[in-house]
Amino acid sequence: MSKCSYCGKEYEPPRGLTFVLNDGSLKYLCSSKCRKNMKMKRRKVRWISKKE
Repeated sequence: MSKCSYCGKEYEPPRGLTFVLNDGSLKYLCSSKCRKNMKMKRRKVRWISKKE
């Protein structure tokens, strides 16, 4: 399973996005919602509940 670089959610390999930055590093994202929020440089993720 891959883990989202933005929200930390684990998702199955055929789903999600792989975002390649200019320096060659990879960001794995579970949805377009995470991709859009990452591009807008939002830090707080309200729709994910923390598991403690």
